[in-house]
Amino acid sequence: MNSKQQYKADTPGLEVSLHVGKSGIDKVVEELRMQLKNKRIVKVKFLKTAIIDGNKQELAEKLANLTDSEVIEVRGNTAVFCRKGLNTIR
Repeated sequence: MNSKQQYKADTPGLEVSLHVGKSGIDKVVEELRMQLKNKRIVKVKFLKTAIIDGNKQELAEKLANLTDSEVIEVRGNTAVFCRKGLNTIR
């Protein structure tokens, strides 16, 4: 099992620690960066007010690019991110 698959397996019990609302993803970039420094994976919830332009997958990819992270998965209104380059589970 590669690390991305392992992270995906860990996501069901993970609590949402960041919410993206009508202010958009620009307002949460620094917070997500800080959380990713302290945690291996972070779950983010997109509130309905955040999904104005594009879809959730596009928003997640944009947020990942802005935070130098990777999208593990997008399911429903939540997305799971990990730091880029994490190849091993600790």
